[in-house]
Amino acid sequence: MKLSQSSLTLLENAIQKATENYQNSCEQTIVTDFHLQANPNSGELVIYNDDDKELTRTTIEEWTAYDGENFNDEVERLLSTLLNEMKSKGTFDEVTVLKPYSFVLVDDEKETLAELLLMDDDTLLVNDELLKGLDEELDEFLKKLLE
Repeated sequence: MKLSQSSLTLLENAIQKATENYQNSCEQTIVTDFHLQANPNSGELVIYNDDDKELTRTTIEEWTAYDGENFNDEVERLLSTLLNEMKSKGTFDEVTVLKPYSFVLVDDEKETLAELLLMDDDTLLVNDELLKGLDEELDEFLKKLLE
């Protein structure tokens, strides 16, 4: 799924708006997740907090035209990439939420489909890209260790 720059900007603005409620506060708020719910029929992205309070919503017209079978997989890849880019730019640096907290993709029943981004100073999410080639490296290490 390829989105136009205007749709990517809409998504980024929605995520920023959802986190604005938790910025520049004197005290840290306890939020464990921001729930992102994408609807292929209406094209809406709705973002909730842990209490199911709607923080923001936006409509991505291109989602309504998507005719593939793996909409959630495509949205997961897209949102994960966008969130990681926003993190790299420092977008979440001013968020005063106790870490760790996550951005998660949820379905219509608000069941977690995928963890998109974990915000924690000490934890790293393990994904397929990170694990690529790990077996060979461990085998080589073990071989050298046993020699």
